[in-house]
Amino acid sequence: MAKDPSIKSVLIIGAGPIIIGQACEFDYSGTQAVFALKEEGCRVILVNSNPATIMTDPNLADATYIEPITLEFLEKIIEKERPDVLLPTMGGQTALNCALKLYETGILDKFNVRLIGVSPKTIEKAEDREQFKQLVHTLGLKTPRSEIAYTFDDAIKISKNFKFPLMIRTSFTLGGNGAGIAHMEEKFSALCQRAFEYDSKRGILLEKSIMGWKEYELEVMCDRVGNCIIICSIENIDPIGIHTGDSITVAPAQTLTDKEYQFMRNASFALMKALEMKTGGCNVQFALDPKTGDIVVIEVNPRVSRSSALASKATGFPIAKIATKLAIGYTLDELKNDLTQGAIPASFEPTLDYVVVKMPRFNFDKFPEADSTLTTQMKSVGEVMAVGRSFQEALQKALRSLERGLVGFDSKLTLHTTLEEIILNLKIPSSDRILYIADAFRAGFSVEDIYHYTFIDSWFLGEIEDLILLEKSILSQKIEELSTSSMRLLKEKGFSDARLAQLLNTSEKQLRDYRSHHKIFPAFKRIDSCAGEFPTKTAYLYSSYEEQCEAYPTDQEKILIIGSGPNRIGQGLEFDYSCVHAAFTLKELGYETIMVNCNPSTVSTDYTISDRLYFEPLTVETLLSIIQIEKPKGVIVQLGGQTPLHLAEELEKSGVNLLGISSSQIKLAEDRNEFKQLLKKLNLPQPNNETFVTKEQAHNLVKKIGYPVVLRPSYILGGRGIQIIQTEHELNDYLETHDLNGYPVLIEEFLDNALEIEVDAVSDGSQVFIGAIMQQLEFTGIHSGDSCCFISPRGLGDHIEKQIYDCTLKLSKALQIKGFINIQFAIKNNQIFIIEVNPRASRTVPYVAKSTGIPLVKLAIQCMLGYSLNLSKEKAENHLYTVKIPVFSFDKFPEITPQKGPEMLSTGEVMGTGASLKEAFFKTKLASGQKMIHQNELYDPFLFESFLSEKETITYELYTLQEGLLGFK
Repeated sequence: MAKDPSIKSVLIIGAGPIIIGQACEFDYSGTQAVFALKEEGCRVILVNSNPATIMTDPNLADATYIEPITLEFLEKIIEKERPDVLLPTMGGQTALNCALKLYETGILDKFNVRLIGVSPKTIEKAEDREQFKQLVHTLGLKTPRSEIAYTFDDAIKISKNFKFPLMIRTSFTLGGNGAGIAHMEEKFSALCQRAFEYDSKRGILLEKSIMGWKEYELEVMCDRVGNCIIICSIENIDPIGIHTGDSITVAPAQTLTDKEYQFMRNASFALMKALEMKTGGCNVQFALDPKTGDIVVIEVNPRVSRSSALASKATGFPIAKIATKLAIGYTLDELKNDLTQGAIPASFEPTLDYVVVKMPRFNFDKFPEADSTLTTQMKSVGEVMAVGRSFQEALQKALRSLERGLVGFDSKLTLHTTLEEIILNLKIPSSDRILYIADAFRAGFSVEDIYHYTFIDSWFLGEIEDLILLEKSILSQKIEELSTSSMRLLKEKGFSDARLAQLLNTSEKQLRDYRSHHKIFPAFKRIDSCAGEFPTKTAYLYSSYEEQCEAYPTDQEKILIIGSGPNRIGQGLEFDYSCVHAAFTLKELGYETIMVNCNPSTVSTDYTISDRLYFEPLTVETLLSIIQIEKPKGVIVQLGGQTPLHLAEELEKSGVNLLGISSSQIKLAEDRNEFKQLLKKLNLPQPNNETFVTKEQAHNLVKKIGYPVVLRPSYILGGRGIQIIQTEHELNDYLETHDLNGYPVLIEEFLDNALEIEVDAVSDGSQVFIGAIMQQLEFTGIHSGDSCCFISPRGLGDHIEKQIYDCTLKLSKALQIKGFINIQFAIKNNQIFIIEVNPRASRTVPYVAKSTGIPLVKLAIQCMLGYSLNLSKEKAENHLYTVKIPVFSFDKFPEITPQKGPEMLSTGEVMGTGASLKEAFFKTKLASGQKMIHQNELYDPFLFESFLSEKETITYELYTLQEGLLGFK
């Protein structure tokens, strides 16, 4: 039948702000859905409150609403746009829950809107724990023994029938919200009370714990006529008891027998039929008892999930795109797989001739008081994916992709580490347990010993043991004694140059020179969904040390973009936005684009965004290998946050052409001492400050400047290591707990009660264009990423705005950067001070672009390529304000006290637009769904009081984004 001809307009609901458990993977899904619908000639209406996403770009959907995802606003949008259908499966749990409420309240019936992709009945059956349990049992399948408690007293009574530990699960949640494992009665009570806060209507599921069982996920795709395929099987290396988002996972599953896999496959298909899941993608989770072989069903997600993004990138099968087309009427056999240019249909189950490892990225360094034990409550803020021809190769690539300073299985041992400490770190799941497993092998533990403490399958442990034995075998050797066959074997196993240099007591450069001399280079292989059965022209590549290279570079002029790596607090989705827009712009200018990144959740790692995609760790070794083959005209390092800037110097030393910037310019801006001297030379205002590199210097300088002071390390992002110091005790504590890394640290007079202003600008080296002047609601002392921010500023005065422009122009000329420049100012007593400069795209670039309609990334790319800015064009005026406020994930760490400061803690943001600043502000409050976290004395009292007053008189209007329309008030 192909497309349903009655579907002419489609409403897509996004996932809202980035929080732990629901992150940028849903921007990827939503963006794919928009592309798929536009391909089919549908009018697309999109609503999302997150300005950092690609999906909320005004040139993607036909009508884009950056508005709160609430019933009130959704009803207004539906009434105005009158879509034929609503697609709710691309926006995580947020969209699914909203769609159900729209159905239950009669809003969809009122405006004659149909749900596609999933039915309300299916959502209820899959998400309601009691209904799902009964459905599974009717199919003759098993679930863990469990009972539903509707009150706290019920829960206590039910617990008497179970032995601890007990698993607690909630309905209609994501990221393990409200879930937990109680090992004793005292903890059980607290966990139950918290679970009921998430869902008191449907009760909570109390489940016999199956901790230690093996966990698997199957990504399923089905259509309206009953066709079902498995896209990918994923195995959690960590056993049950750790949230899948926090577990190291591998695809395809490595330790399943064919009989076990076929059982799960058939069970998944039976579940799809019973749930009446007729169109789209689904995620099914199973647990397997390693002792008995018993298999139980844990849950089904009737939507595109976090794992769907991973499975899409792991297989090359675009799950969200295909799911969208199935939702509007197609069947699997009618659709084609893009990777093979239509040689195989979408009904063909992907086949992998490689191994993929996903590893979570944590930010416990931001929350020192938090319990870092991994549980059923998801705590990771991002993830990396690595591809190799073997599990060992992919695992080691994943470790160095994390950007935690790891070059492989780095040791956590010290001279004072005891066996008891190693055992404790094996027993307690943590972000470092994989490293302690390696250390346990170094300490003489056997596979059986480690399995006893971790319940990680012996096959995985044996693979790690083999790597550690290989390390030991070369420890006493010198590099010149190592045979070429031994070196090739080590590289095939995934050892990095940096790790081998450590083991062989040499430098990474000498190691690289050795490989070059002996012609030991990586070959690049293609991901094609069919294990090479059909040819593909799509350059979706990963490296491995094999003979045949499938890169097949073209002779076109190319530009390589270095991505931002794994999401973390301070460096997230906003930087991927800039990378994606760079790819779009370069294509428009006639260049072939090369993207290098290792984050499976992002739009930039969709193989349709750039001409050539390399899914690789962001290291000098990897980049030089790619550059050697591709020979790009230049490399862009200004868009991926701090990650590419850290690589710039080594790349430049190796002869790489950095576009728009040099390593010396980066150092001038990032090195606190050099930047201080630059401001002094330019006679630009800065707070009273000095730099130090030793503890003694720090103490002497504090006496000179006087408390309170701000300490600002060099080369940071997200305010890492910045701290306000009030006393000598705090100074001593800081110096003892922070590694200064030999770089200068700025010690600066703290400007209390000062306004903070931020500028995003683009420079061609002689001219500068300011995209926006942003004012923070909070005074200085709160990181700009954690502060409420708005455009345009209130009450600065023409003379202050002129000073801001003059300072920006002066700095741009002095730094001679072509491209982005971000500057932070403080204003006190009507005097302006420069705080710092970032020689790159900032996290506010998408917010500015969507507030003003100005394509900042496009302008910056043109400057990097040598074009001059054309500043003669007039900007369109309007009467709209925009406000951006942070969103936090503190609910994942109930044991900590929320406290904002100079180090960034927020995981996401929302934006509001209004005819008044107050309207825009209250929209962001509705969109965030969170209470304000603040200390009253840190707010501009005039603005704060004006925001809070007369709330009842506000009338909320709808505003659509249009590129080039909005300007400054």
